[in-house]
Amino acid sequence: MAARIIDIATDRALALTEASARLGEGLPIAIPTETVYGLAADATNPAAVTRIYETKGRPRFNPLICHMADLAMAERHAIFDPVSRLLAEAFWPGPLTLVLPRRAESGIHDLATAGLDTVGVRVPRGFTSDLIAAFGRPLAAPSANTSGKVSPTSARHVAEDLGEKLSLIIDGGRAPVGVESTIVKVEGDRVRLLRPGGISAEAIERLTGRKVERQEGLSGAIEAPGMLASHYAPGAAVRLFAAAAEPGEALIRFAGQPVAGSEAAKAVFDLSPAGDLAEAAAHLFDYLKQADATGAARIAVAAIPDEGLGEAINDRLARAAAPRDT
Repeated sequence: MAARIIDIATDRALALTEASARLGEGLPIAIPTETVYGLAADATNPAAVTRIYETKGRPRFNPLICHMADLAMAERHAIFDPVSRLLAEAFWPGPLTLVLPRRAESGIHDLATAGLDTVGVRVPRGFTSDLIAAFGRPLAAPSANTSGKVSPTSARHVAEDLGEKLSLIIDGGRAPVGVESTIVKVEGDRVRLLRPGGISAEAIERLTGRKVERQEGLSGAIEAPGMLASHYAPGAAVRLFAAAAEPGEALIRFAGQPVAGSEAAKAVFDLSPAGDLAEAAAHLFDYLKQADATGAARIAVAAIPDEGLGEAINDRLARAAAPRDT
């Protein structure tokens, strides 16, 4: 049976009531956030967390971000150092996840943290924050898509992928940021970027006065979500830094840049004709899905600037283009 879809613009109260009821039953539901749509369940309920992994087909060694209603709730589950608190106060609610030591008394289940002694916490904007406050417990919520595939930025994306596996999808319109949260871990004097996202590294550096350390390459120990080398992938192969499009490829470009051979491409998508990286981030996953839907065997992506939100865009594209398990 296809999932029920409730639009919060039409009946926000009903959406809160129905979502809280499903969460209380231990069922995962799809919820809107400012980054992408999340597959949410009670982070303190092991059966509910297990259903997230089963619904997504997600490896259980890959931890889940636990979403909080506010900083006060986050403090009940995680231990904040001064720099992490500064970041939380500046960027929450918003697209920033902090990886912090988990409190011994936290009710967040080990399944949500993949057995780590740390937990990734975030306070989202809007409806989901209100839902968590009403529910009274943190929600584990990875992106609401089959594991490894392109993340959803609309209720329609969720319905097309997981609609037959869910009982409820809350429709909050298109996700305005369009890429997942930035994930940061503070270790003493070090500020480590585990995943670029909706808050730029430059903004973090300006606030903290510290250089943000980047992860070398796409592989390494899994300390947070989104660190698998192959991730965010459409069905078609992805080719990066394309200076020319080959016949039959779908082409994704940026800022109206001319790309040789584009007239022979199966379709052409421009992430932002005006060269706005925020607009490009908001369109990224939707255009990857649209390019994939053309039936092209490969998607060619032209170069995108690597500063600001461009770092997050290029991270997602690199993982989409990475070799896949067979």
